[in-house]
Amino acid sequence: MEIGKLAAPYGKKALIVTGGYSARKSGLYDRVKGLLEKEGMETELFDKATPNPLTTTAMEGAEFAKKIGASVVIALGGGSVMDCAKAIAFMAENEGSVSDYIFGRKTGAKALPLILVPTTCGTGSESNGFAVLTDPETGDKKSLRTPAIVAKASIVDPELMKTMPKKVLASVGFDALCHCIEAYTARRAQPLTDALALYAIPLIADNLVKLYKGEGDDESWAALTLGSTIGGMVINTAGVTLAHGMEHPVSGKCNAVHGAGLAALTPVVIDAEYRGNRVKFGRVARILGGFTAEDCAEKIRTLLEKIDLKVNLTDLGIRKEDIPWLTENCCKVSAGNLANTPGTFTKEEISSLYEAAL
Repeated sequence: MEIGKLAAPYGKKALIVTGGYSARKSGLYDRVKGLLEKEGMETELFDKATPNPLTTTAMEGAEFAKKIGASVVIALGGGSVMDCAKAIAFMAENEGSVSDYIFGRKTGAKALPLILVPTTCGTGSESNGFAVLTDPETGDKKSLRTPAIVAKASIVDPELMKTMPKKVLASVGFDALCHCIEAYTARRAQPLTDALALYAIPLIADNLVKLYKGEGDDESWAALTLGSTIGGMVINTAGVTLAHGMEHPVSGKCNAVHGAGLAALTPVVIDAEYRGNRVKFGRVARILGGFTAEDCAEKIRTLLEKIDLKVNLTDLGIRKEDIPWLTENCCKVSAGNLANTPGTFTKEEISSLYEAAL
């Protein structure tokens, strides 16, 4: 009910960004449109956001935003919709190609105001300044990162999550868990992000399986949703590490679901990286029901089995002959993630991890 009051101070024209189907089917789009109009605002719809959103879609949306004179951008959807909307808001106020800003060839400090309404609990995009985009020409999947795309307001309502299919819940919930674990074990971790991540990890781990099995209640949804939003906050400061760095080339190449890519890679990666910080990986293992750092990957495998997300890269369409490209692309687009990882990994070791995840 608050979205109209939140948006109205930013102007009279709202661009609503959605995917092609869910927001309209659920009635969310019509509800939001009505609440905006009640505050005297005009609205236009851009419904072309897709999973693993493309740089070209963001540029198309930005041109549309400029054409209609949008004063605020509102996203209704999951992480891909929110990331697309963030890039649209940014490029509506900046010149050139979004890829120039992603790779640091240009910088910009302006964006249209953003209001984000997540309908999945996973990416945490509602609480950070990242927008992950894929360049369809190169397969590069990398984040636009700027404080300009932090939302002016986010409406995080667990009720909007309850229509997610189980398969989506498993994928996004695991992504949220990975955000917290990676931020906690990252080189850039700090006491505040540690505290938040340690609070959020059990919120996610203790409730994701229950909700997946249909055994959770409203409190379970609220806990999982809060954990997901915290995950977005902690990666905004501490960043992500090797598993995310290796996954982005996978979904950039074969358009795999991000959470499924993480499920294929994370246990293999943690088996290799826990030696870089035995204390913290041991703490995560104990939260998940283990004892020592050596147990961490196996406890994650157990959780993945419970949510029917135990997959490998072969299941996602990756072949052994893809590994050289994946390795090179990982080192290219994810250099910051690699530097943030506990321990040091060579190209050869990264290649071996990809092969072990097949």
